[in-house]
Amino acid sequence: MDLPSHQRSPDVTDPGSAAADAADRLLLDEAAEVIAATPPGQLVVIDDVDGALTLGAADLGAQGIRVHQDLITGERALAAGAEARGRTDRFTSLPLGPELFAGATTVLLRLPRSVDRLAEVAGLIAAFADPGVTLIAAGRIKHMSVSMNDVLRTVFDRVDVSHARQKSRVLTSTGARPSAARATLGDWPRTADHPDIGLRVAAYGGVFAGTKVDIGTRFLLENLKRLPKTATAVDLGCGTGLVASALATADPELRVLAVDRSAAAVDSAVATAAANHVSDRVEVVRADGLETLADGSAELVLLNPPFHNDAAVSTAIARHLFAEAARALTQGGELWCVWNSHLQYRPALEKIVGSTRQVARNNKFTVTSSRRR
Repeated sequence: MDLPSHQRSPDVTDPGSAAADAADRLLLDEAAEVIAATPPGQLVVIDDVDGALTLGAADLGAQGIRVHQDLITGERALAAGAEARGRTDRFTSLPLGPELFAGATTVLLRLPRSVDRLAEVAGLIAAFADPGVTLIAAGRIKHMSVSMNDVLRTVFDRVDVSHARQKSRVLTSTGARPSAARATLGDWPRTADHPDIGLRVAAYGGVFAGTKVDIGTRFLLENLKRLPKTATAVDLGCGTGLVASALATADPELRVLAVDRSAAAVDSAVATAAANHVSDRVEVVRADGLETLADGSAELVLLNPPFHNDAAVSTAIARHLFAEAARALTQGGELWCVWNSHLQYRPALEKIVGSTRQVARNNKFTVTSSRRR
């Protein structure tokens, strides 16, 4: 079928990177008859990366589509594509939860790379959708595993696997078991105590590192005592919010803003702040970079930048976040960044932010401080 050809937004991968891929096309081809037969208001689309599935379903006649996209940038790409195609009246964006799935008879899912994310979403679908719901999920084979089938079978009676096409495959699940699914909902968020850093981490499915402390963040935490004294700080790309909670715990006078474009990360950061009793001083916002901050308003920004965009290795997101920090920092304000040393970000930090010095380095990571010009 003719899938949306709008560009990914923001375009932080290769120029011309389209919103749809082979897995989206296969899913819509496999699900076309089911979509066409689904009554208005009973179709749900989950984790549609940039809107191709939702707009493709709308082109097949679907109306009253309920949509949840983890990334705020994905929501904006869908909105832009819908505006261009005259489909803005076909869908409503909702948070991940019971309202999203209530009474749904068909769910389209772009398979996450995280098995935890799949477990959380599948549990919600089986618990709150119509008992006769059909879940049709697609992904790239290189990111799929047999464990995904096992996860689906914990809350569905049957999982059928399609033939492969263009290195993609579809899993179709039927026979929802609501009681079994509801028993899994208490698993979220998962929590873990880390006595070595004196913090508890809370994580919803799919958030980076889950309840673990990734080694880059751990190295940054080891150097927090070297930070300048400020009244406010920003944890940019906060993930589970571990850095934000560590900052607030270490300085009872500090107020911290934690920012991430992922809804799962934002929910996790809220839960982590609550678990560490610092919710009164940690504000968590879902946003693209530091768009909610005025120019020249941030005293201190901390960042452990991702080097993947969806499944693709990319340093473009890091540079986007460097530019956001540069814009938002006060003159003389600092960006503290931890990064894999082989990525050699220092020249980019010097160019985008300002004078950059090495704070610490181990066999894998570098921590730098960049002072805004």
